[in-house]
Amino acid sequence: MHERKTVLEGLVDDGGISVGHNNEVRLEMLALPENVGLARVSIAAFASQIDFSMGEVEEIKVAVSEAVSNAVIHAYPQGGWVKISARLTGRLLEVEVKDTGKGIEDVSQAREPSFSTEPGRMGLGFVFMESFMDGMDIQSIPGRGTTVRMWKECRPVEGSND
Repeated sequence: MHERKTVLEGLVDDGGISVGHNNEVRLEMLALPENVGLARVSIAAFASQIDFSMGEVEEIKVAVSEAVSNAVIHAYPQGGWVKISARLTGRLLEVEVKDTGKGIEDVSQAREPSFSTEPGRMGLGFVFMESFMDGMDIQSIPGRGTTVRMWKECRPVEGSND
């Protein structure tokens, strides 16, 4: 969490006024495979309110898809709800994906490349999330659910006035 605070502090101009945009959105949806795309495009559209590049928006889409897919596939064998929230604070996008499903027994092991509890799965979801976002935090309690928090800074494009 300390890293996140430092990032936020760096996105405020000298006068203490945040640079950019402040906004928040919350989505709640059934943990169904067909809702992964809805989450993906909704958060991408939301993130597009600030000047992320097309490539960065694609990275955000992949990270959100992976987080929501994990909730759909792993958290709820019998169905449930996924809560997604996103916040723009200055030039920082924060995304949270939360479920109240079965949770993760060993988060460290789940973050390892190629580890999956489901046969036939590649086990790269957390790897993609970590690769495409500036930071990620996972909180999970077996039997109670998982919360994945990710954040990404929108850096000014060279030559712009930001």
